[in-house]
Amino acid sequence: MGVNIYVGNLSFSVTSADLERLFGEHGVVVSANVITDRDSDRSRGFGFVEMESDAAARAAIDAMNGTDVEGRVLKVNEARERQPRGGPQ
Repeated sequence: MGVNIYVGNLSFSVTSADLERLFGEHGVVVSANVITDRDSDRSRGFGFVEMESDAAARAAIDAMNGTDVEGRVLKVNEARERQPRGGPQ
């Protein structure tokens, strides 16, 4: 299984294909997804990239964090496990 990377502060015009291309320069990308709003289908400004290996993920994080893409400085780090949403039990 690959390593998931969180990519934040994306320009709303960045697509999943753009993420795959950008991160593909640092290793094999298993998947790349820009998260979109359920109702408007517009980008929410962040996404996730899954890299094939830990070494590729490290290289991508080190290279991409703090870089400027379409006028936005990216925040890139290893994705944390999704926490269950709170609410009435």
